[in-house]
Amino acid sequence: MNNDFLKYQAQTSPYPLGMEVSHAIGSYIYGTNNKKYLDFVAGVSACTLGHQPPRVNQAIKDQLDKYSHVMVYGEYSQSPAVEYCKLMASLLPAPLDKTYLVNSGTEAIEGSLKLARRVTGRSQWISCYNAYHGNTMGSMSVMGFEERKQAFRPLIPDVDFITFNNEADLEKITTKTAGVLLETIQGGAGFIEPHNDFLKKVRARCTEVGALLILDEIQPGFGRTGKLFGFQNYDIVPDIIAMGKGMGGGMPVGAFTASSAMMDLLTENPKLGHITTFGGHPVIAAACLATLKELTETNLMEEALEKEKLFRSLLVHPLIQEIRGKGLMLAAMTADASITNEVILKCQDKGLILFWLLFEGCAIRITPPLTISKEEIREGCAIMLEVMDEVLASQKK
Repeated sequence: MNNDFLKYQAQTSPYPLGMEVSHAIGSYIYGTNNKKYLDFVAGVSACTLGHQPPRVNQAIKDQLDKYSHVMVYGEYSQSPAVEYCKLMASLLPAPLDKTYLVNSGTEAIEGSLKLARRVTGRSQWISCYNAYHGNTMGSMSVMGFEERKQAFRPLIPDVDFITFNNEADLEKITTKTAGVLLETIQGGAGFIEPHNDFLKKVRARCTEVGALLILDEIQPGFGRTGKLFGFQNYDIVPDIIAMGKGMGGGMPVGAFTASSAMMDLLTENPKLGHITTFGGHPVIAAACLATLKELTETNLMEEALEKEKLFRSLLVHPLIQEIRGKGLMLAAMTADASITNEVILKCQDKGLILFWLLFEGCAIRITPPLTISKEEIREGCAIMLEVMDEVLASQKK
């Protein structure tokens, strides 16, 4: 199968991991070689409730028995999408009460950028160095990593960059700024949390100059940091939230949420200010609704913080310089990218799935399903420590 995978399916890098997947359930993925792998990545933070979560699977099957796609977004009233957006409004602080459902996180960013321009009538964007918000042309324009962008220029103009947690840079936010787009916790840069009330200070500056604050919750969202959304840890309210990944329990989806007053501007002048064929797809919306109900009706979000403490207590090793992140959005930092590479690849050989971050080569991604058990955490950390012992021993020879 790997030969056909490489021959017929477009690739994202020259050296994919190439695991041939048979099936997956709970915290484990099974290869066609009958080997099981403990999953510390969750499809890159997407499989919030693990693999084959019963409640999500049942919701998908129930909806399939009723109807699938029937009309483009925004025309028909379809209960899974309506119920989802209503529940989301009840869980978010005012004035965040209207949600636009799309198909991916990067589409959520695109919609958020368009909405901020429509609201403010301004053109300038402020993003962060080493920020990642998706890979379409608009999202790439606000990506703060030139190496990934240069081959595709020209991109959207009038974008300026600041350094995350650098208060002095906030002077770049002016009355010309349409929106400031930040990851609540920087993902690709190395799971960097905001410090010294940085987000509050950005919020205050945006309010002062009339710019909108857009928070990218595509990775921190849906319980991964102990709250439904990461921004709820920092006592602020953004103007727009972009979400995706963990939203659908493993199904492809994205959304952006703002106030009704803002979102309604997309309905006229011009009409169809934003449009999608498959956004709000009833089967996907049913999966999202089941995921959201499971998160809010259980203790999974609170348990993420307890599981973080367990990871931090177990992952003590000379090769680990620090553990970054919050909840189950963690990165074990090594001194060198070569160490990180060796650990990730050797752990897969021993049945543990780890992964990289986009821009920080020293980081080992640890973003398991929120449903992972403490016993499974201990099992995976033991493999990591065993591999690190081997790597350390080889360095001393």
